[in-house]
Amino acid sequence: MKNNKGGVVFSTNPDYEYASDNEEMETLPNDKQSFKIWLDRRGGGKVVSRVEGFIGTAADINELKKKLQNHCGTGGSVKDMEILIQGDQRDKILAYLLKESYKAKKAGG
Repeated sequence: MKNNKGGVVFSTNPDYEYASDNEEMETLPNDKQSFKIWLDRRGGGKVVSRVEGFIGTAADINELKKKLQNHCGTGGSVKDMEILIQGDQRDKILAYLLKESYKAKKAGG
């Protein structure tokens, strides 16, 4: 289990409140986003194309995932702020992201 509290193990301050880093950030404009696209075999199962590097809200990443699914003609999901698209769709994803003014590149994997 991950329970990262920024290195805080114990505090003697009775008024201490931990501030989470997981608060949603404002979504950056397309030309400020930078993605890595790579192939992964989750748990030895089916091949998925992973898109990582999104900075923004959960609603916006889900909207981008839906657009990528439609463009690739396949299913997908969002997990841990990464977009997972079924199959080896790296070339289609890269072409779409570049067309929409995102910065993107294929990574090893």
